[in-house]
Amino acid sequence: MPLFSTPTQFAALALVFVAGWLFGLASHPGGKKWKARYLAERDAHAAVKKDGDVRAAAAEKRAVEAERENARLVKDVEAARFAPAVVERAPVVGRDPVVDTSRTGALSSARPGYPRPAYNADGTKRGWFDFDQRR
Repeated sequence: MPLFSTPTQFAALALVFVAGWLFGLASHPGGKKWKARYLAERDAHAAVKKDGDVRAAAAEKRAVEAERENARLVKDVEAARFAPAVVERAPVVGRDPVVDTSRTGALSSARPGYPRPAYNADGTKRGWFDFDQRR
């Protein structure tokens, strides 16, 4: 059995819908709140769109400038490829290497410049914790 089957029930349903609609209109604050929010959102959207357009125009301008600079550099490379190279050389000044003869031993006393051997001079292998046998 359907929920609404008689004409009286349909009339009551229509009356309830109209009463609810009228009650909603009566309790509504007048639309100032949503209108203000809509206008604020519209202005914010316009500002973001304008900022995006300005950024896109600046990016396009930079791209055009970069392409122009690239074309200029390609022309310079092509011109330099066919031009003879002119190289002025500075005179060679002879210098003696600086040697410190006052030091004896390695320049770095903290660690030798060569790795430690895996075996000692007598043929025994070093252990993992033989710290006292450093050379």
